[in-house]
Amino acid sequence: MLISLDRGWSLRILAVSLCLLSLVLSRGAAVAAGSAPAPVSMAQTEHVILFVLEGFGQDSLKGGTMPTLSRLIKEGAVTWSATAVRPALRLPTMASLITGMPVEKHGITWNTFEFSRGYPRTPSVFDYLDLSGGRDSAIFLMDESLYQLARPEPYTDYQMCGPLKPECSTDRIVSYIRQYFKKATSGHGYGHAILALPHFLVVHLPEAGRVGASRGWTSKEYRDALRTVDKAMHSVLDIYHEQGLIKRTTLFVTSLSAEGRDANQEQTDAVIPMVPWIASGVGIKPGHAIHQPVSILDTGATVMRTLGLQTHTEWESHAVEEIFQAAFTAAPRGSSE
Repeated sequence: MLISLDRGWSLRILAVSLCLLSLVLSRGAAVAAGSAPAPVSMAQTEHVILFVLEGFGQDSLKGGTMPTLSRLIKEGAVTWSATAVRPALRLPTMASLITGMPVEKHGITWNTFEFSRGYPRTPSVFDYLDLSGGRDSAIFLMDESLYQLARPEPYTDYQMCGPLKPECSTDRIVSYIRQYFKKATSGHGYGHAILALPHFLVVHLPEAGRVGASRGWTSKEYRDALRTVDKAMHSVLDIYHEQGLIKRTTLFVTSLSAEGRDANQEQTDAVIPMVPWIASGVGIKPGHAIHQPVSILDTGATVMRTLGLQTHTEWESHAVEEIFQAAFTAAPRGSSE
């Protein structure tokens, strides 16, 4: 049996069909959108802190002596076997850390400040941060030997004290940092160089290594020194919390010497020492054990990568890509906030 419909009824049926079809498609799209994972929003790192310890290793965390650092490790990525350098001394190792070069290339083999030798000619991570993106650095060091690395530049501010100054202590260096941030946020900048908060903060905290070398690595004094260092790290993080910066900050922690080794005296064995290397904070994989080989030389390139800056090819420093949650994203050109 055939049903004959005039043109008007045909148009009405077609319109109703299209309406029903659009409703079905819309509902399907809504369900699909609801079930699809939301895109991950990654905050951009604008500030980096590097804590440089001494006489620190995995066993240093035993007994709950360093709760702040233990939390950073749990929330971040770690290797306990980053390669250091020889001679395994404070000044050569720090020189390799900031220049991204092995000792045979930066040439610093001695361990005391020698004015006649001048500053190293090799560019540092501070130079590259300025050259690549106009990023400023503030460096707080606790040993007179490291004056050798304090080359004056308009994009760096150094503050330094050491054992030759009785008033120099871990608490004192933290007070210097707090004063620095207070002045840097005053609207007048700090001194002649950095006119705002630094993008890269380096904090040298050697107390545990010094105490371990002088009082023994199993002594109560050494464990107390570890607690002092951990408290100092917590205090620096508190400053970043107070300034509203912590959600835009990535942290790195390494050591110029492992537990049981004195950064002021070369060991007689020929073994290249291994030191911890830790990353935590914005953009870093939580609870991640680093599998790729890491050298202390890689610190500078990884800091630059964290800030969205390109690494210079002549450097022997390479970013530790494994630690990052997302692929590299270049910082906006001219961005230095």
